Amino acid sequence: MTDTLRPAAPAVPHAAGSSPKTLKRSIGVVGGTLLTLSCVTPASTLFVVVPDLFGSLGTATALTIAIGSLLCIAVAFCYSELGTLIPSAGGEYAMVSTMAGRLAGWLVFVLSLLVVMIVPPVIAMGTADYLAPLVHLDPSMTGAGVMLLATLAGLLDLRANAWITGIFLVLEVIAAAVVAVLGFAHGHRGAGSLVSMQVAGADGHADTVTAMLVVSGLAIALFVTQGFSTAVYLSEELENPRRNVARTVLATLAISSVIILVPVVAITFGASDLSELTGGDIGSMVTAWSNSAVGTFVSLCVALAIINAGIVMVIQNSRVLFASARDKAWPEPVNNVFSKLGRFGSPWVSTLAVGVPGAVLCFVNLDTLYGVTGVSVTGMYLLVAIAALLSRRGAHRHGSAWRMPLWPAVPVLLIAVLAYILTQQETSYLLWTGGITAVATLYWALYLRPRRDTRWLVSIPEDAQEAEEAREAHAV
Repeated sequence: MTDTLRPAAPAVPHAAGSSPKTLKRSIGVVGGTLLTLSCVTPASTLFVVVPDLFGSLGTATALTIAIGSLLCIAVAFCYSELGTLIPSAGGEYAMVSTMAGRLAGWLVFVLSLLVVMIVPPVIAMGTADYLAPLVHLDPSMTGAGVMLLATLAGLLDLRANAWITGIFLVLEVIAAAVVAVLGFAHGHRGAGSLVSMQVAGADGHADTVTAMLVVSGLAIALFVTQGFSTAVYLSEELENPRRNVARTVLATLAISSVIILVPVVAITFGASDLSELTGGDIGSMVTAWSNSAVGTFVSLCVALAIINAGIVMVIQNSRVLFASARDKAWPEPVNNVFSKLGRFGSPWVSTLAVGVPGAVLCFVNLDTLYGVTGVSVTGMYLLVAIAALLSRRGAHRHGSAWRMPLWPAVPVLLIAVLAYILTQQETSYLLWTGGITAVATLYWALYLRPRRDTRWLVSIPEDAQEAEEAREAHAV
């Protein structure tokens, strides 16, 4: 826990006579919630991620997602308190660095970058499957096209992107609602099936889903609603972040949980048998419950939802990379390039730096993506919970921020649960994530730490902090 920084200013100025570059405040709670919900992208999560859970958990899928959503309430409390205390585009790494030290913040940065750099292209490759009713496309080429389109949209003003993604979000909510209505209308089983803990085995017979399988599945269940954390990345561009970050985080978690969980329950009820449920082909189920026209409409809505998710994830990722350059995480020439702002106020070089490689990743085999992502998200939440446990010590005790109820019980319980979930993950996923973390630690030890006075100077932009304090003083 060494090298902990004060939130008011970096330990050493970034440059003589200069202050860190800041992003433009242009969105309120509604715009922030639309962008954040679009990052959760409920429809693409429902159609792309949830089928894998059905394949391993069967009728226990809804229960696992429900438990994950409850755990995310505690996570959201931590994000809300830390995000309002430390409103920075750096998101998790700025919060953790300030509270738990530079090394912990660096590791969170690496984990968050791992999650947000790999997930968008893999979800983008699913676009071809949902355009199949109209045209057959190569998944990799289609995914690359979606990533490039998302990159171009990410270069625009954030307010414009909020409206673009908001329109797409309406369509994906409609698609999720159609699935829910059809599933409940064609129910083959009752509420008891949600706790029957059955999955179709290889021989077609029902196998029991054990408690350990549910615990193992929680890593992916946490990922299902993970996008609510986007609100803290947007904190430099939210108006009145001390108040609106918490509102955006909590509202997004509540809405996304309902949009995802209700259709999952409906699908569990409506699947004709256990084998169909375990197969997880939601598109075929929708067509069987209605007709091909409805199935095509839902598929197109999902395709738009995936494009929507790509846009918001590129926006989020570019803000993280921009903030890391502003905080001197890289050699100076790299920092100068990644911190450039375009005519619309967006970090255009950072946007290209995350979007173009994302298009390239669409041609890479990423079979272990969800496992590695689940481990990374769980580890990231664990470090955020530790930072939340430390959020009321010293000068931070009296800082202006939204404060979670039941502190410190909430972060302590969350730390214990998340640590246990990590122990239940597959060894290969732990080794992949651990190897990447080890390389990041070496970079810290060999490059960042020896240059601690000039590198990794995590800060909160002064203009944001002073403006909020002035508003609060005026309100009093």
